[in-house]
Amino acid sequence: MFTGIVTDLGRVRSLQDGAVRRLEIATLYDTDDIALGASVACNGCCLSVVEKGQGWLAFEAAQETLAVTTLKDWQIGTPVNLERPMKIGDELGGHIVAGHVDGIGQIVVAAEDGGSLRLTVEAPDNLAKYIASKGSVTIDGVSLTVNEVVGNRFGICLIPITREATNLGKAQLGQRVNLEIDLIARYVARLLGQDGK
Repeated sequence: MFTGIVTDLGRVRSLQDGAVRRLEIATLYDTDDIALGASVACNGCCLSVVEKGQGWLAFEAAQETLAVTTLKDWQIGTPVNLERPMKIGDELGGHIVAGHVDGIGQIVVAAEDGGSLRLTVEAPDNLAKYIASKGSVTIDGVSLTVNEVVGNRFGICLIPITREATNLGKAQLGQRVNLEIDLIARYVARLLGQDGK
């Protein structure tokens, strides 16, 4: 489990395609403190460490992961929001995040607003019903508050510290982003029989 508070902005340093996609990400984390098999959220996608070295971590992404996330879009140099799992007793600064990407959204508006950046994201139709004004959503692993919702589009605002600490500060029109809906919204919809299953 994660909180959606990014603790390092890594960069893709190596990619290798095959039956699985191997991703090496440069990081400022103390990799001596990270065990093989440990989970790390990479742009909101929970991946397991398969190899490591001083200043880098390696992960493998299966075809299913590549099909439902933006990981197949990554190139050498792509900035990646990183978060290690929370521990019992940690401050829950964002909201409860599973690291299971629900779908891919697209940035349709990016506008400066003083020192902040306002983004409008278009969500897939099957996820839009779970996104509520003043609720929480995870975009590329970042816990954010939804400002407004119109149809399947929703707006968020990035304050300066979020712009600097995450890759969303350089978000571009048309960019695809990983979305994870709020866990509570998912279970409420399930209990009410409104999840379509």
